[in-house]
Amino acid sequence: MIELIIRILTHLLISLAGVAIASVMGIVIGIFLTRVKAAATPVIASIEVLQTIPSLAMLTILMIFFGLGNTTAVMAIFFYSLLPIVRNTYTGIVTVEPYLIEAGRGMGMNQLQMLTRVEVPNAIPVIVSGLRVSLITAYGIVTIAVLVGGGGLGRYVYRGTQLMDMSMLLTGAIPICLMAFVTDLWLNRAEKYLAKHKRSL
Repeated sequence: MIELIIRILTHLLISLAGVAIASVMGIVIGIFLTRVKAAATPVIASIEVLQTIPSLAMLTILMIFFGLGNTTAVMAIFFYSLLPIVRNTYTGIVTVEPYLIEAGRGMGMNQLQMLTRVEVPNAIPVIVSGLRVSLITAYGIVTIAVLVGGGGLGRYVYRGTQLMDMSMLLTGAIPICLMAFVTDLWLNRAEKYLAKHKRSL
């Protein structure tokens, strides 16, 4: 039981670490692209290429640079999480209601004030949607990261598959499904709540 709890926590921590790094980078890139819109299409298209790389291939490539272990899993999650966060940040900001932008300008706000007090607060629901997709995807990536020495619940799934032991497989698969379900439910509610309570000027 203690081992199961440790593996659940490890699975969560690896997932959160990768998504957290992607969130910082992705939000910064997304904001940058709203200021340099000519770069948006090529940059987002380049990041989309990462999504076409199969997970196992990505893990194998990253293993060359980061070796066996959880670091490789975290970096894989980072790359796969980048697209939804960048795209949602960019979309969320560029679709802020024009009247809010005009009102901010009319109040004499500078670019930084507009970003922090108008654009980002009103884009948060869309950004949270990207985080939800990224985190749920991360749980799956950590599961197969066992093949490159990663920790987490993937060891139960892999070992159960190899030994054709259904109970062991389910010991890993059920907590992963529950984590994905709870994450989707919680962040979906947070997204709806934030959408209803967007900050006004």
